[in-house]
Amino acid sequence: MDIFDIIGPIMIGPSSSHTAGAVRLGLVALSLLGEKPKSAVVTLYSSFAKTGKGHGTDKAVIGGILGYDIDDDRILKSLETTEFSYEFKYDDSDEFHPNTAEIQLVGQNNSVTMRGASIGGGRVEVQEIDGMKVSFNGELNTLIVFHTDQKGVVADVSGLLSTNDINIAFMKLYRLDEGRDAITVIETDQQVEILSEIKKINGVKRVAYYEKSNV
Repeated sequence: MDIFDIIGPIMIGPSSSHTAGAVRLGLVALSLLGEKPKSAVVTLYSSFAKTGKGHGTDKAVIGGILGYDIDDDRILKSLETTEFSYEFKYDDSDEFHPNTAEIQLVGQNNSVTMRGASIGGGRVEVQEIDGMKVSFNGELNTLIVFHTDQKGVVADVSGLLSTNDINIAFMKLYRLDEGRDAITVIETDQQVEILSEIKKINGVKRVAYYEKSNV
């Protein structure tokens, strides 16, 4: 345990797990969608489902989807000011981590379903994207590349990052099966500002990017 586990982050709301972590899950889901959402369906599980309303978890998730960071006081009125439609569902089963949310977003051009957990101290773990198991925490700048599982895609993406002086801290490939859909998650030390170039790589279907918070 470090000092961050004890005092938690600077934030709006009473609980780092139920509010700050929930905001960050919303922020990651927004980044994965890559555009303003038209609608959201949020399923809260276990502890989130049982005590989330009292801790403002619903406001926190919607605030994150609106793009607010954890110290933004607009979170307090997020349910009243959002311009997209939203629905909350509650599942008090213990199938997943106690502080788990599944967020389904639909935009003008894209849609995404993300499941993640708030694991304490405002930190999160993203565990599933569009039915594919993944694992990342958003503590570094994170590039998410949706692509076909084919030879050369990962090499071309990593080569392009290297050419632009972007150092890869961690990288992992997830796939449904050989030759089918795949997701490569790349965590970097520098900001990634070449998304349009990455999108042009053969086999790449879509690119999302989550920039780490300084809060």
